[in-house]
Amino acid sequence: MVNESVLERGHDLLWLQTSCRFCGLLISIACMLGAIQAQSGYEPTPGDTPLVVTGVSDAMAYSAGQSLRINGTVKAPGGAIALGGDVIVQGVVEGDVAAIGGSVIQLEGARIGGDVMVVGGTYRHVDPVPNRNPAAVTIMYAGYEQELRNMMRNPKDLLAPHWSASYIGFRVLAILFWFIVSLALTAAMPGTISRGIARLQLRLGRVAIIGVVGSLLIGPGVIFGLQYLPYMIAVVVGLLASLLILVAWLFGRVIIYAATGRWLQRKYLKLAKNSESVALLLGTIFWIALSSLPYIWPVVVAVVLVTSLGLALTARYRVGWKRQEL
Repeated sequence: MVNESVLERGHDLLWLQTSCRFCGLLISIACMLGAIQAQSGYEPTPGDTPLVVTGVSDAMAYSAGQSLRINGTVKAPGGAIALGGDVIVQGVVEGDVAAIGGSVIQLEGARIGGDVMVVGGTYRHVDPVPNRNPAAVTIMYAGYEQELRNMMRNPKDLLAPHWSASYIGFRVLAILFWFIVSLALTAAMPGTISRGIARLQLRLGRVAIIGVVGSLLIGPGVIFGLQYLPYMIAVVVGLLASLLILVAWLFGRVIIYAATGRWLQRKYLKLAKNSESVALLLGTIFWIALSSLPYIWPVVVAVVLVTSLGLALTARYRVGWKRQEL
């Protein structure tokens, strides 16, 4: 006779041994994966050959269109930057590290002495507590990594947009958006828009010159203020400059659209010559279509921005601006 209790205990023992072996196998696999991750911490993108920096370098390390790997020491205050790729730090970077269209990966034992700035990717480190300066900061904007990477690696694609259904749809939405904005601003402040149109028609050259001079002064002035002025004053200067550019861009575009639409009405449209809505629609379609053309759209945007800034800076002057007769 066979003792059933002995069989049950044997069955339980066999099940316990199998469970222990299975758990041990899972733990071993997890440890192996952790060891592999701790050793590398970085999986290269297929087809991406990083630019490797070895030894000691006193110059800033940078790469455009590919990743950057720091195996040595970079002593330059500028640190390391990659445009359209990752920055893999395996050695030492005493300055800042930045990646646009990529990520910053700090491998095991690596050191970063400055700040870390990432646009499009992420900041990852293998060590639980990364070897960094405690006073350093991390600035990260995650999103559109692949789009930024493609743009940095193929900048000509930015000048020549790909015509597709989605691109045309966005252009149509832009026309509708700016047409509604133009209608709203024209209805809310008709006098301001009319005076701006008059200035643009009578003194286009002077408005453009003032816009160019203003943009040249505002750009370097804001950069100088952010670097050398006290923090609070620099913040105020930056906010005021941003507000001026935003207001000029908004009102200037509406004025340019309205003036262009009126000119098109007089030249080519026989019907609805006195309709402000038709003028705004014509001007909006004209400039949105012009800014959608390959290779010339940056020039169109620059012209609109400079002219808008000139209109904002000359808003206090009367329409006439006539010389006093002797």
